[in-house]
Amino acid sequence: MATILQLETATQVCSAALAVNGETIALKELAAQNIHAGSLTLFIQDVMATAGLTYAELDAIAVSKGPGSYTGLRIGVSTAKGLCFALDKPLIGVETLRMMAQGFLKTADSYTGLVCPMIDARRMEVFTGLYDHNLNEVLPVEAKIIDETSYQEQLIKQQITFIGDGAMKCSDSIVSPNAAFSALNFNSAANMSLLAYHAFTAGNFEDVAYFEPYYLKDFVVTQAKKKV
Repeated sequence: MATILQLETATQVCSAALAVNGETIALKELAAQNIHAGSLTLFIQDVMATAGLTYAELDAIAVSKGPGSYTGLRIGVSTAKGLCFALDKPLIGVETLRMMAQGFLKTADSYTGLVCPMIDARRMEVFTGLYDHNLNEVLPVEAKIIDETSYQEQLIKQQITFIGDGAMKCSDSIVSPNAAFSALNFNSAANMSLLAYHAFTAGNFEDVAYFEPYYLKDFVVTQAKKKV
């Protein structure tokens, strides 16, 4: 049996879940700005209490590893690493975009097209990847500026469903009969349950001491202009 605590903080969604053998048994999440630092530990306590489990009964900690919000990822990963050190449990890093694609595919059993998760990276840039209906990577994860030429080569051949908080802002640029857009939220810790379980059974663990989030882009500090 694999009992895994799962954390998702890559976007505005702050989410904690408990899963047993790939099945989610408890979930607490909220989508709001700047709540991760104050809410994540409370959400963890909530799901542990809901499931009636002690921390000693956990087999691993899984965390969404990016790309995504610099601050959100840092909070999630530091919390996960702290728990792993304190409890002497293994750490599982789950690719954020693959987790989103998994969440969409859970709701679309007969879907045979491609899925393109997008996380808003400001202006017309998104963190994105492209996956088939078996979660195989079709295009690698990248920070991509979206324009009218984006994904046209793939859209000629088959349907692509664009998901995530970066997808809707791209709907005016990506025009094709084969393009579909979903406004549903798939940034949930519940959507990493199967991925985390498969990683656990395969023994694919991170080095807790050296593990860092996959930021994809360097963090840029902006300073307010001085008034004259």
